[in-house]
Amino acid sequence: MIESWIHVLNLAGVAVCAISGTLMAFQKRMDGFGVVVLASATAVGGGTLRDMMLDLPVFWIEDTDYLYVTCIAALITIIWLRLTSLFPYHYLLVADAFGLALFNVVGIEKALGTGAGMAVAIAMGTITGVFGGLLRDVICREVPLVLSGELYAITCIVGGGAYALFYTLQLPDIWCVVAALVTTVCLRLGAMRWHWELPVFRTE
Repeated sequence: MIESWIHVLNLAGVAVCAISGTLMAFQKRMDGFGVVVLASATAVGGGTLRDMMLDLPVFWIEDTDYLYVTCIAALITIIWLRLTSLFPYHYLLVADAFGLALFNVVGIEKALGTGAGMAVAIAMGTITGVFGGLLRDVICREVPLVLSGELYAITCIVGGGAYALFYTLQLPDIWCVVAALVTTVCLRLGAMRWHWELPVFRTE
């Protein structure tokens, strides 16, 4: 049962991240090929790196449904953008936040499924969540969100901590998933709204 839910979450994460990639391609006025490249890199980049590190079959090669979902999400976004004249930058950030949370959970679950420890699982969740967006921003020559001042990757780590807490308490797996999703999304949206940061260096 939980495996089917994780599959759904993974598809949803791919769709949401493909949307955020398409929104960025719209901002940069890319052509059709650029849209496909950016949407695909954002949607499957993190999961690809995760699977390679865990020595697993790459998820979108094993199941081409993810490629179809990426293309459909990008196409729907393109149609919507052609009907509006304003770039919805806020929607890009919100879509990125939900994609971050979804992929964080998927990465944790997939790592635990291989027998990895919780620390490794949280690391895999963070990599799955942030790497696609990192690729998107680097391709577009933007300062990656993961390196910006507002909380980003740390939201995945805290969300993974919530998962670990519920897991340690031996609560049902679905509650672990919900805890990680809600924690990651709320923390990321809160960071966007109130500019939460973790400063390391003192500024004058």
